[in-house]
Amino acid sequence: MALRRLGWTAAAPEGVKVNDRIVRMAQEAAGRTLRSVKWRADLTAGVLASWPADPGKRTPEEWERVREAVPGGQFLPASVIKARTRQIAAFLRKHGRLPADVFELEAAPHTGRMLLLSACDGQQATIERADGPGRAMLRLQLPTRPDPRSYRDWTWVACPITLSPTIPAGAVLHLPTLRIHQGRVRADLAYTHSVPKARLAGHAVALGVDWGLNTLLSAGAARLHDDGRITALGTGAMFRTGGVLAKQHRLRRLSEHLHTKADHYERLTGCGTGHPLTAKHAVLAEEIRRVSARRSNLNDALARAAARWAVDQAMAAGASVIYVEDLRSMEARGMGRTMNTRLSQAVRGRIVDRMRHLAAESGIAVVTVPARNTSKHCPRCLLPLRHRTAPDRPTTPGWKWAICGSCGYQGDRDHGAWQRIAARGLTHQARTVTDRTTGTMAIRTVVDILETRAVITATATTSRWDRSKTGPTRPSTTRPAPRRRRAPSPAGSQGPTGKRPEGHVPTGRTWLPRAAHRHQDVTTISAPTTCRHRPRGAALGAGFHLHTHATPPRWEALMQDTTSYVGSLCRSETLDPEG
Repeated sequence: MALRRLGWTAAAPEGVKVNDRIVRMAQEAAGRTLRSVKWRADLTAGVLASWPADPGKRTPEEWERVREAVPGGQFLPASVIKARTRQIAAFLRKHGRLPADVFELEAAPHTGRMLLLSACDGQQATIERADGPGRAMLRLQLPTRPDPRSYRDWTWVACPITLSPTIPAGAVLHLPTLRIHQGRVRADLAYTHSVPKARLAGHAVALGVDWGLNTLLSAGAARLHDDGRITALGTGAMFRTGGVLAKQHRLRRLSEHLHTKADHYERLTGCGTGHPLTAKHAVLAEEIRRVSARRSNLNDALARAAARWAVDQAMAAGASVIYVEDLRSMEARGMGRTMNTRLSQAVRGRIVDRMRHLAAESGIAVVTVPARNTSKHCPRCLLPLRHRTAPDRPTTPGWKWAICGSCGYQGDRDHGAWQRIAARGLTHQARTVTDRTTGTMAIRTVVDILETRAVITATATTSRWDRSKTGPTRPSTTRPAPRRRRAPSPAGSQGPTGKRPEGHVPTGRTWLPRAAHRHQDVTTISAPTTCRHRPRGAALGAGFHLHTHATPPRWEALMQDTTSYVGSLCRSETLDPEG
């Protein structure tokens, strides 16, 4: 109706009879395209009006000017402005001048092949649930010929729709958007059902979500107590998608290779139709379309799985809010070409959108928080952390393992990050605002006074042992020697055999036997590390040094002493020695 008041009307071709609902669908599609063009035009005009001296690096004053020139530039991500700046800079290098406006910078937009039935009413289309569960019936008027001459050439057609199992049974269905996908008609169905309202503040249990590279998501719950303390509920969890991300990067490299070949063919053919390479160029274009579709489907599946996992974690912990760090303005620079590309092509925005959709069904709020120093500072004392490669390598610089030299905290870098995010969100929840345009919730600034309270208090069950693995992990013992009998063992049936404190039974060998095994739970005695001589047995932790000697066995004298001792004991007890 706004387009009609402005005089931007659409009319059917001469001789074609359509009702007013078809015109409304065309106007709605045109209105969406015009709104997008309006935003692009304002953004381009703002960047051109405040064109910097160096397009590759703006000064703080230039950033302030461009944000003032762009409508809504105060909350616009910096990556959007930089992307538009690179596009204008490419036009400048090619033509030697700046573009006049967005219409010179970009080609005309294309309208999607779809029917926006939401712009219609019951005289054009209706939808209701069918008799069977999980099915709906869509009825709409369609023409019986390509050029309907009158209303008699329109008839009602019933289209059965299979509903997704995620749609509640009591949900109210709305008219869908019909589109063609791979030769089939798809219906983007909207529905409405009552859910608990998500709150801006008043949260006691929150789920903090941190982004990673190989580990896509790291999440854990934290509780805000009445006295202001914040404690972590458990050790958190990780959502690992190494296989999916590897496939995604393989498809990306394949797509880049195909685009390079297609551009080369296009330069050779000169955009002509009679060149012999035109057919090969068409084959490459079709293969590029298929690879792009595979990448899009993979990203959609990854976003759905990651969002479902995060919402399930919040429901299991009883959290009423999910705090996600805001990485819209993150730029991957200085980490190598491959790593920068992987970080730039992450599906974080799609995951957050899907997360908001799933969390709204359970009344859970999804709030974005600033990502400043979430991985650099300790969640216990807020002091800078030292990052190392692994817990058993505390002196090797790395990025995975975090060590705090002040309070002694140690843990995975991502685990410390989600604790910082959850604590920051709980302390700043009174500063949560809702965007009027998109309806999303966000905490846009960090207050120093509130940030000092965003610490995770260690619980009583938290282990304080050193986890750096620099020393022995087995409990130490005070026994100076291996376990042995404190009295002589009895003689065997075939002679004076048995284990004696003085040494082993003589077997004819000239070398001393080693210990039974290295895990004999004794204190190993080894030579100093500064000495050149290192016995092999002590180096392996097998027992005594190999060059030590035991007392020679004295079996005959010992057997005589034992026999006289037993005889005297029997006489003193008036027993029979033979008995």
